[in-house]
Amino acid sequence: MTFIGWTKALAWIWMVGTTASVGLAQGDPARAFDSKAVAVRAAGTKVRIDLIGDSTQTDHAGYGRGFCANLTAAVECVNLAKGGASTKTFREQGLWEYGLQTKPDYMLIQFGHNDLQGADHNQRQTTMAEYEANLMRYVREARAAGIKPVLVTPLTRRYFEADGRVHSDLLGHAATMEKVAAEMKVPVIDLQAESVAYLDGIGEAKGNGLGITKKDAWGKTVPDKTHLNWAGSYVFGRMVAVGLARVEPELAKYVHARAAMLPPEGVKAMKVIEGGPVKIVLVGDSTVNAGGGWGKAFCEIVTTNVTCVNEALNGRSSKSFIDEGAWAKSLADKGDYYLIQFGHNDQKPDAARHTDPETTYVETMRRYIKDLRGIGAVPVVVTSLSRRTYKNGRVVEDLNAYAAAARRVAAEEYVTLIDLNVMSTTLLNTMTQAEADAFDAEVHPDAQAEAGVGTGNAASSAASKLDRTHLNAKGQAVFGRMVADALVKTEVELGPNVVGVVTK
Repeated sequence: MTFIGWTKALAWIWMVGTTASVGLAQGDPARAFDSKAVAVRAAGTKVRIDLIGDSTQTDHAGYGRGFCANLTAAVECVNLAKGGASTKTFREQGLWEYGLQTKPDYMLIQFGHNDLQGADHNQRQTTMAEYEANLMRYVREARAAGIKPVLVTPLTRRYFEADGRVHSDLLGHAATMEKVAAEMKVPVIDLQAESVAYLDGIGEAKGNGLGITKKDAWGKTVPDKTHLNWAGSYVFGRMVAVGLARVEPELAKYVHARAAMLPPEGVKAMKVIEGGPVKIVLVGDSTVNAGGGWGKAFCEIVTTNVTCVNEALNGRSSKSFIDEGAWAKSLADKGDYYLIQFGHNDQKPDAARHTDPETTYVETMRRYIKDLRGIGAVPVVVTSLSRRTYKNGRVVEDLNAYAAAARRVAAEEYVTLIDLNVMSTTLLNTMTQAEADAFDAEVHPDAQAEAGVGTGNAASSAASKLDRTHLNAKGQAVFGRMVADALVKTEVELGPNVVGVVTK
């Protein structure tokens, strides 16, 4: 099958302009995308299917990638599911309108986990009456757009009790979805009932083996009873694919006769989840390097079975890192995961380092990804850490072009993106210049070089000048943790390998 996940789909949004794309990503319901672009079909495909739902349908924490893997190459499988979404917020954030504009043939719609009302009464929750009304509206609007909706009752949580059986908290939502399906004559896949029956059959230990882990309030690793690992994705993804063939017989020919097997990346991830050794390699410039970047703190919060190698070098760009042989050395490390961040020095005008964000930078980043896939490693693209220079009380965003290019490459190549540029800028915009200066490094070699510092009074002058690019220990801890926490949200198998933060 041709597979496009949410990160991939967002490529079209980022292509139409940074301001518009940020607005949509932050929940602006405005039509901040090019409807003609998002409706372009993949060459050679005959059917397009969109996944519309929450995290249990996503690629990295749900059954999305397993579902898509069970479809033939004639199907374009577009995963628009969004972590944390409910029937209410998926619409409010503009994601539903985006889905309509992709003009698929079918939409598999699954919500419930985040609609469920809890003691916190957060804004995404809905009453059962609202849940029902929202589902009906989705069905009506899909049909009005010429799209065939298929409802999927929510995947059960793995809430095993003393009797050894699952006691789901989503039975009411499954029943409501069944009711909507009957009243509106919509095909429905009863994933809730099927997943409960399957888990009851294999028991709690094997059931938890299909999920990821998380940190509890004391930093201890415990089973996550909602989200899925690679194995779980392929089990329940297969279940949904077979269910789709059953309720929409014309699609049966597009579902593989045999269940899809885990790809090498999935096999590796399952070994990591089971506690196997892991090597993470950091590649980048001085804002990653141990001397003044986030890399040192990142490596300090991984667990003992992780080898963390920081190959980042001061003053390098995506181009010079390759030209000087540092990339060949990094590949020789034979890491399992590589975090790649460049941009600060790609801006520099000298020929040895400069790249153009629209052309040579993009080409170079694609080479990193291709080379890593060639050795069976998992590439992760990281956008550049923001500089801490303010104007009119806001951070000067001088790395936008390179950050946007990195996002585009990650989306088009379908690799994990850690948008450190947006995350760091967002944090810094809650601070004043004086507060942000608490992260500043002292007399970093790169800062001296850029200032043309030699000896004597010039050196003293530069040493006293604030370095708002590089990090001291406090800054390293903040942004190293930021990268680690973002990494395990998509490369979820690494969750047990990051030390938890005690929050009690």
